[in-house]
This record gives sequence, C-alpha cells and structure tokens, in this order.
Amino acid sequence: MTSPSTIPSRFLSNGNELGVVAVGFSGGQCKPGVDAAPSALISSGLLTQLSEDLGYTVHHDNKVHSYKEIMPASDPDFRGMKRPLAVSAVARQLSEQVYEHASKGRCILTLGGDHSIAIGSVAGTAKAIRQRHAGREMAVIWVDAHADINTPELSESGNIHGMPVSFLTGLSKENREDIFGWLEQDQLISVKKLVYIGLRDVDRAEKQILRENGIRAFSMHDIDRHGIGRVMEMALGHIGNDTPIHLSFDVDALDPVVAPSTGTPVRGGLTLREGDFIAESVHETGNLIAMDLVEVNPIEEPGVEGAGAKETIRAGCSICRCALGESLL
Repeated sequence: MTSPSTIPSRFLSNGNELGVVAVGFSGGQCKPGVDAAPSALISSGLLTQLSEDLGYTVHHDNKVHSYKEIMPASDPDFRGMKRPLAVSAVARQLSEQVYEHASKGRCILTLGGDHSIAIGSVAGTAKAIRQRHAGREMAVIWVDAHADINTPELSESGNIHGMPVSFLTGLSKENREDIFGWLEQDQLISVKKLVYIGLRDVDRAEKQILRENGIRAFSMHDIDRHGIGRVMEMALGHIGNDTPIHLSFDVDALDPVVAPSTGTPVRGGLTLREGDFIAESVHETGNLIAMDLVEVNPIEEPGVEGAGAKETIRAGCSICRCALGESLL
C-alpha cells in the first residue's frame, strides 16, 4: 500500500484531480494491437490504484476513444506520411479533450495508443498552461528509445509516430488544416524546453536535427556513463525549476526484458527502476502537469500465457504511479 503524495503542485490549481483520456488509436504506425493498451491498463486496476492508493479524484468518461466517427473514408499518403488525415483528426480532437481537463487546473494522464497521439496531448496542455499562467512555456521530457523528430520528407517509414516532435516544435509545418495545419503557435513547444532521455535508435537525419537545433538529449550511453540520478539532475537543470513539465513516456524506452510487448523494441534500454526513477524525479519537482503513456502493445511478444504482455502492462502502470506520487517509503 502507498499513500497520497505530500509534494504540492506548483502549476495546478487542482493538483489532486486527475483527468484521464484513454486513446485506443494505432494509426500512427502499422502494427495492430496498440489500440488495445488503454483497456488493458485500466483493466489491470491502474485508475483504481490512482484513486484509492494515491488519493486522486479521477475524471474519466469510462470510454476508450477509438475516434471511428471522425475517420476519413479515404486517407492517401501525403508528403510521404501514412494516414495523415486520420492521425491529424485524432490529434486535434485529443488536444481539445486534454485542454478541457488542463484548463480546469487538473493533472492529465493520457493513455495510448501510439506516440503520434502526443501531438494532441502536448498541444492541449501547452495551450492551457499559456492561458492559465500568462503565456508561460512548458517543457516536455520525452522518454523513448527513438527521437520521433523526423520531418515527413526525411522519414524512412512514413509512419507519423516517428514525427510528433517535429510538428510540436514547428520544425515540420503544413498549411492544410486537415493535416496538422490546425496547430497554432500557443500549442507548440520550444526546442529549448525539450529534453530526451533513453535514446538508442535514432535515424541519421534525426541526429542532424538534434545537433542543428541544440536539443538536449541523453542517450543510453549517457545513462551508462553518469547513472540515471545524474542524468535526471542535468535534464531538470536544463529545463529550469520554474517550468511546468509534460512527461511523454514511450514504454519502448524500457529494455525488452522488462517490457517486451511494444511495437518497436530495442535492446539495451532502461531498467524498470531507471524508468520509475525518471518518473519519481519529475514528480518530486512539483512541476508535473501532464503525462502520456504510449506504445504498450499487448499482442506483440505476449509470451507464454500472456506473460510478456502482463509484464509490460505492469511496467506501464508502475511508471504512471511513480509519476503521480507513489514512493518506495
């Protein structure tokens, strides 16, 4: 058993309230199954734990949103992007759902779904924070094996789950309103307030983007060299202690030994304790305003009697609880 956090929220007027949006969407990549993750996470007891153990008042509409009603009849490739109309439409609607919670001063937990949904979740929180705090920028800590900052033209796969950061930072732009042209300046983030942790599978073009834009990125090499404690000190120091934080956590940042059920696993990742420590460290700042948990895929590498899927779901739940205040003592 655990108890509610004693760390006050610095940027949330209702920090004991948690808005939850469950996003059963897999259109940002090509593998089925990630759309089933929110149901699996909720069925495992995550929301009950957050309510009963951590004391949150949970605001959830008891739905896993598939957004079928806004799916286009036809969705041809555009600028090399696959399913651009669908991904854009879902992100736009999700941004409105997240904004609705964030504008009320709640913390937000978005359960995906593939990582393309972060276009919507980050856009929603960024807009709300600017409105509630006199134009203040928020930071994004992107925990992932991959940088997800490809531009459409540089992407090798065309899958938009590898592009969300480029759209959120304005490095990729599109005038068509139905293909991310709806993103306004107040929904974007600065590259100066972006930090990566856990990178180990970064495309050549993405490495150049990171260097050219001076983006702070900590790879697994840095974690091996300095340890996760020092890495978090440097990451949070770069952001500054007066900045709201949106934590976007892709479960493939964890090593496949502890989280095998994900669409793009990469060996040599974070241990579960390192993942939990990242989440704990962000919570301890008092600056967390929102979190995404994405890319859990229960049908990928499920293992004997679903053991792999269950292990990945348990890991995802652990990350969420730590970010929202669970502690070891």
